[in-house]
Amino acid sequence: MTTFQIQGMHCASCAVIIEKAIAKEPGVEHVSASYASESVRIAFDSAVTTPKKLSSVIEKFGYTLVTVDEVPETAPVDTHLAKERSMLTVILPIVALSAALMTWEVLSRDLGWLPNMSVVVEEFMHHLMPILATVVLVLAGRPYLAGVGRFVRHGMANMDTLIGIGTVTAFLYSFTVSAFEGPLAPYLDTSVAYYDVTIIVIGLVSLGKYLEARSKQKTGEAVRALIGLQAKTALVIREDREVEIPIGEVRIGDILIVKPGEKIPVDGVILTGTTTIDESMLTGESLPVDKVVGATVVGATLNKQGSITYRASAVGSDTVLAQIIRMVGEAQASRAPIQALADRVSAVFVPMVLGIALLALLTWLIVGIPILGTSAALSYGLLSFVGVLVIACPCALGLATPTAIIVGVGKAAQQGILVKDAEQLERLSNVRTIVFDKTGTVTKGVPEVVDVVMLSTTMDEAHALTLAASVEHDSEHPLAQAIIKRATMHTSVFPPVSQFEALPGVGVTGVVDGVRVAVKKPEGVDSDTRIRTLEDQGKTVVVVTAEGTPIALIALSDTVKEEAKQAVHDLIAQGIQVVMLTGDNARAAQYIAHEVGITTVIAEVLPHQKAEKIRALQKNGAHVAMVGDGINDAPALAVADVGIAMATGTDVAMASAGITLLHGDLRRVVQSIHIAHATMRTVKQNLFWAFAYNVIGIPIAAGLLYPWFGVVLNPVFAGAAMALSSVSVVVNSLRLKTLRV
Repeated sequence: MTTFQIQGMHCASCAVIIEKAIAKEPGVEHVSASYASESVRIAFDSAVTTPKKLSSVIEKFGYTLVTVDEVPETAPVDTHLAKERSMLTVILPIVALSAALMTWEVLSRDLGWLPNMSVVVEEFMHHLMPILATVVLVLAGRPYLAGVGRFVRHGMANMDTLIGIGTVTAFLYSFTVSAFEGPLAPYLDTSVAYYDVTIIVIGLVSLGKYLEARSKQKTGEAVRALIGLQAKTALVIREDREVEIPIGEVRIGDILIVKPGEKIPVDGVILTGTTTIDESMLTGESLPVDKVVGATVVGATLNKQGSITYRASAVGSDTVLAQIIRMVGEAQASRAPIQALADRVSAVFVPMVLGIALLALLTWLIVGIPILGTSAALSYGLLSFVGVLVIACPCALGLATPTAIIVGVGKAAQQGILVKDAEQLERLSNVRTIVFDKTGTVTKGVPEVVDVVMLSTTMDEAHALTLAASVEHDSEHPLAQAIIKRATMHTSVFPPVSQFEALPGVGVTGVVDGVRVAVKKPEGVDSDTRIRTLEDQGKTVVVVTAEGTPIALIALSDTVKEEAKQAVHDLIAQGIQVVMLTGDNARAAQYIAHEVGITTVIAEVLPHQKAEKIRALQKNGAHVAMVGDGINDAPALAVADVGIAMATGTDVAMASAGITLLHGDLRRVVQSIHIAHATMRTVKQNLFWAFAYNVIGIPIAAGLLYPWFGVVLNPVFAGAAMALSSVSVVVNSLRLKTLRV
């Protein structure tokens, strides 16, 4: 699936036209267009068709496929908005003049609140208005005229077509009664023309589209902010010299130098130096991360302290930032299932509105002429015809879901939560059960010394740990590294070891300062109630002996993440069932679960059985999210309604998941659910008001209120309402940017 930008999209109906045209092409497997992001996602066989061929298919309808599929280094300048702004500075004064004249006419002629215009002024305006209407129609009305032309040639209609037919009809009627005033006077009221309708409707719709486009631009700020994070240049070593080059010229294998306060240009591995790096712009984690030789660094993060040199391991579109930008962009362009209803309505909306407008006109003529007379019936029929075409707005329907999705996905990305597609947000909003893996998810995934129980009365803890760490110094076992780390709290110097011996499955032994020291798992003679108590808590116990005499028990455990207890508490407070699913032994799992407040534990489960346990929960009617980080979690992540992977885990887990947490912080799970609920709530609000607007507005424009109140909606007000409906949907979606998570 490849995402392309589309030029020339003006409304939700444009998306329908593009989808229909591209879907007919050989080699196209799937196509999904989005008006909100002005993009299209296409799955196609490159051996059968190409992006250029697909672009040529839609060019006859006024659209262009942008075939450059690269991450831009800087956000492009929106020249279209600049042109629209320049055009509005010309036509809005004309619109204001027309509105003032129309208001004066209503207040003087219909209500008697103001004196009538002088004959001279009225005659002057009678000749000026056709000129002004022509200027507006030609200058600002080109897209709408083009829409009418495409409709005539290809039978494909969009919102531009409706506006074009309505305003051109009003203009042609007015021009006809002005040009043939004498011959038509016996049949029509030739003093009534609708040049102001043409001027004001086009002006208001153009203003509305400009405001909508400017608001839509804000919905994509998250991606543009990510793009803006990239460094512009890099300091590399070339031919033993330091050379500053543009970021685009960095190659894999280049040696780069980064000084304090500078951005990391591309991804890589540190060769020399130590530092702390602020990765908050990617992970949302506020605390800087310590980095030493051999540690990986990510492009666009900020080097806080030391100078480092590192080797570039990924550049261009392969960097972590570029992949995040691509993932966020694709998610923003995707569709949530809830959008299906709006898509079906939008597909038939324009033909339906054209039919209603014609029906309204014919009804006024057939029913109205015998009652009101030809002149009044034709005048009201024309107002209703134009009003229906102008007030109908598939744009609000088309924008309702994608604008909320764009802002919601962007908000999540700012928190270090990457959403694969819109469907994941909708699914997550329905989740009522969350299943956590234990190791590396609820726990840190690294053993730590949690207890030291002294058995010797002549030796203190620091001495016992120093002896144990000395003999463990040559071991690469994770437990050995944990003991050494704990011992460094007391000393940084360890005595040399002789006669070192590793005992597979048992432990290690060696001579330290003439004393034979052993660190081994408990054996029968070593077992006592203290060991049993520690093991009942899910801890791994080793015995330290000196010359065969036990001197200390060291208990190690995979410790709980600091934020895990709060995250579980917040989820339970929301009425969500929390389950722990692990392959670890039941005793260790129960202890960790109790620590964080999880009451339901499924332990000693093999990797392939994890997916079966998820299915069992789903069979009971639960919408299940699985949170994990390891290869053994991948099947369960794929089976769950929503898979949530820790980016601190394996690539396989992240590939299987629908949501990735860039930092292994379980509070991000709570935040992602909060964002999902808020996004879907906004979608439903948008859809409700978009449907309600059209259901109420179109009948009123058709003249439904006239039999009871004698009111016919002026197309000018219809144009204003149409413009405001789209803007209101976008503004409501933008409220998600202020969501507190």
